[in-house]
Amino acid sequence: MPRLSRSLPHTAPSAVLVAAVVPAAVCCLRRSPLWERIGVPAGVALPLLVLTHAWAVLGDIVDLAPPGGALVAEPVLLASAVLFRLPAVARTRHRLDDPGRCLYLFLAAPLLDLPAVGMVAAGHTAAGLAMIVGMLPVGIAAAAVTWSWVNREEREALADEAAHLGGGDPVAR
Repeated sequence: MPRLSRSLPHTAPSAVLVAAVVPAAVCCLRRSPLWERIGVPAGVALPLLVLTHAWAVLGDIVDLAPPGGALVAEPVLLASAVLFRLPAVARTRHRLDDPGRCLYLFLAAPLLDLPAVGMVAAGHTAAGLAMIVGMLPVGIAAAAVTWSWVNREEREALADEAAHLGGGDPVAR
């Protein structure tokens, strides 16, 4: 069996970096003009992240690791994580609408866990479980986007109802 460089102390921080730190940074900088230049459609960004993530996580196990190991794989993974977040967060021409963002994030969560399941199947249980736990922010983000969308739709429906009834502000009642 090849040497596995994706040990438990390396796996969990890498997962949290991809699933929590990168999205927080993109969210804080969501109005940056840079995103418009580098953003790609969601149909490109999601498969790119899933494949890059699988390559970075399983590369050693299936003998596809780059010559530089994690020194090469991590920056590529981080770049693909940024591209993945742009359609869901940034103000670009590729920004998804609310239903699209929900579907995008809920679809990404299990797909990003598949390499971790592969690690568990290959006998690296602790590292695989750490990766699964580290990727939980993707599912949490999907739930948060859904909650925000539902609340916004409800507010708009109440405002429309109040406007049709000629009643003014629905919150003031």
